[in-house]
Formats: sequence, C-alpha cells, structure tokens
Amino acid sequence: MKSGCAIGFLLISSTRLLAHDPITTPLTWSKEISRILERRCLGCHQPGGKAPFTLTTYEDARPWAVAIREEVSNRTMPPWNAVKGFGTFRNDMALTQEEIQTITDWVNGGAPEGDPKLASGVIPHAYHPEELPRGAVETPAGTFSFTATLMGIRIAAMPKGTEAHLLLHQPDGTRTPLLWIRQFQPAAPRLYLLAEPITAQPGARIVISTAVQPNATVRFLAVVERSKAAPAHARTPAPTGE
Repeated sequence: MKSGCAIGFLLISSTRLLAHDPITTPLTWSKEISRILERRCLGCHQPGGKAPFTLTTYEDARPWAVAIREEVSNRTMPPWNAVKGFGTFRNDMALTQEEIQTITDWVNGGAPEGDPKLASGVIPHAYHPEELPRGAVETPAGTFSFTATLMGIRIAAMPKGTEAHLLLHQPDGTRTPLLWIRQFQPAAPRLYLLAEPITAQPGARIVISTAVQPNATVRFLAVVERSKAAPAHARTPAPTGE
C-alpha cells in the first residue's frame, strides 16, 4: 500500500504543467516554494522517505506542479485530519491558507524556478508521524486519577469518515479544546502532539463527542509525560489502529 503522503498526487499525476506555459508571477521555486515544501512536505517526499517520489529539487517538483496545486487546494496533502483552530499541535503538517495561496499563484503563473542559488536546499529529517516524544507514555483517554502532563492525543481506533471532538474538563470547570477530527482518513497521522503541554489535575477528564455507526469502535489514548504519578497501565508502544 502506498503512503498517505502521496496517494492523492498519484491519482492526478496525468495532469502536468507544460514546459512552455508563460511566466506571469514573481513567485519562484527557489525563493518561496522550496521553503514551503521543506517545512510541510519533505519529511515524506525525500530520498528514502515514505512517499514514492521526491520533491527536493525543482526538477523533481515541476512535473507535479498542477497535481500539487490541486491536492493542497483540497487539503488532501499533506495529510492531516485535525481541524485548525481547535487545539494547536507542534507536529501539525497542514498548510496555512497563505501557503496554499502562494503555491496556487506560483503554479497558475507558470511555476518558474528563479535563481537556483536562492533555493532552500535543506532536506529535513524523515518524518515519523507516529513516534512518541522521549519520556512520553500512553494511557486510555478518560478520567485522570493523578496529576498528568498531557502532551497529546492518539487515535487508536476510528472508522473512516467519522467526526469527533475532544475537550479536557478540569475539576475547576475549565474546558480546553484538544482535538477536532472531521472526516477521519486512516492514511493521515493518528498522533497529535499539543503545542503546549497541559497539566491535567486529578479528576480531570477527556470528554469525547462523536457519532458513529452501531458496533463501530472509537478509541483514543492520552499521551502523557512519564512520571512516578503515571498509572501502571500507561505504556510506551504505539497501538495498532483499526
């Protein structure tokens, strides 16, 4: 099975930019686009990465320019299930609206290369979207009987197309949005690491709201900092999602 990093691109790979398209934009691969792809795409689209083709150079990316525009406009690529604005995540690979517009304008303007000397040229470390941070363990999302440093949420089981909202309810009445999944796609990452860890007091609970078909399984894990207060059933290995 091909990686979720590239499924969409392959579906429309026949739509390619022609070499003689007129250049009508000041945006270039070297100055703007290479840096966006470095931040958002090269974790998978690099030699030896999860994706079946690379986007590390202009020569790699230009034949895919129209496909890239379509996929980022539809928010199919990079794959990311969380709705922006409902929780913030340090491993968020989703493009901003400004980045999407920049890519769109570049492609529509002929996808010029610009000065190769200005290209980013940086290939980031390979992206491992399911890897827990050092010192983190997982425990079933529910009520905390101990003081926990909540670092993130993992989807352990969820049917395709399901929507779910997760909030942290503190004993003092505070409500903190954690995660909103809309139209869950299994190919996207299942681990969502909070931009800022949250201290969950004893008695705090993660409240999950979802609507699923009968007999469907929805299960989330809380990613917490390993400590003496963590319960014995907290575990380090990642679960196998349905």
